[in-house]
Amino acid sequence: MKYLLILADGMADYLIPELGNKTPLQVANTPNMDKLAKSALIGTVKTIPEGYPPGSDVANLSVMGYDPRTYYTGRSPLEAVSMGVALGDNDLALRCNLVTLSDEKNYQDKTMLDYSSGEISSDESGQLMAAINQELGNNELKFYAGVSYRHLLVWQNGSNRSFTLTPPHDISDRKVTDYLPAGKDGKVLLDLMVKSESILKNHPVNQARIKKGLRPATSIWFWGEGRKPSLNSFPAKYGLKGSVVAAVDLVKGLGICAGLKSVTVEGATGGIVTNFAGKARAALDELKAGQDFVYMHIESPDESGHQGELKTKIWSIEQVDKEVVGLVLSEMDEFEELRIMLLPDHPTPLSVRTHTSDPVPYLIYDKNHPVSSSTGKYDEQSALNGQAFGSGYELMDYFIRS
Repeated sequence: MKYLLILADGMADYLIPELGNKTPLQVANTPNMDKLAKSALIGTVKTIPEGYPPGSDVANLSVMGYDPRTYYTGRSPLEAVSMGVALGDNDLALRCNLVTLSDEKNYQDKTMLDYSSGEISSDESGQLMAAINQELGNNELKFYAGVSYRHLLVWQNGSNRSFTLTPPHDISDRKVTDYLPAGKDGKVLLDLMVKSESILKNHPVNQARIKKGLRPATSIWFWGEGRKPSLNSFPAKYGLKGSVVAAVDLVKGLGICAGLKSVTVEGATGGIVTNFAGKARAALDELKAGQDFVYMHIESPDESGHQGELKTKIWSIEQVDKEVVGLVLSEMDEFEELRIMLLPDHPTPLSVRTHTSDPVPYLIYDKNHPVSSSTGKYDEQSALNGQAFGSGYELMDYFIRS
């Protein structure tokens, strides 16, 4: 049996009045998902345990079959693994976004205009992070460039540091006043954020972006702290050789920690516009080359939700259907046995522009065992009539072993 998991990050949403009280998934043109839905098991799964933040780290850990209550140690350490950054047992890793803040004189009076600095390119952000590390890095603190706006700070022997941090995508268009680093060691991080402004302000990369009408990266922003992770092997747990196809370091790192092969796809950005078909091609090629399981992650719907762009989110869902699910369906006959699972990790509703803990719809299709009693439609509302999983990590067991 071959297993393909297609995770459309943040695809689930709430009912939207201007869509006639439907969700983007309901109104999007998804003929390929609909084709699978006619013979698939459809239901809901709660990927975020009670008391845990509804982040992609917790959610993807859950979807991959690991109980966050046992294995969760924070987001950034997983990204560090993907980036090849070695962490000591007492080191602390923190996500370091490049963000665009408004231009008030006092830092605390600024507004979070863009958590992604206009989806800045990796080449541009790499130059900016090199400047940040040169000016602010030292033997204790070291900055590493990642993908687009997503970067890393490693605080050597900092695992006992204490602070309260807020993800920048949770405060879009809000004043940062109440969301600045707080707690015993929060001032150290806040000072770094304030100092980063003067480093970034006149950097040639930002000056060039302004001339092009693009948003500059005006500050760094810390969140997602955590310690070195330790996961049980996915191949040992399920007896399957597997790969992870993803552009974002979080999911790549999670896969590597779980013992999966990480596959990089040219043109896969981790943003709204990405190489959808290239990811599907890579996933199918991995299965054909001998892998038993592939975890394919697509970030686009989530980014659209954070940006609050309705048309873009519908577009991204339609691209997943056409370029990903469509390609898989076109090559279905090349596999003697194939089981597919499609789901988001969490909702990213347009109305709140951040993640929520609501259950998400899943679809499980088995080529050789069609479900005659299927609801026939894959969306948030139809899924309410199907089987519900109250603990997200149980769904992977069901997918593989049922």
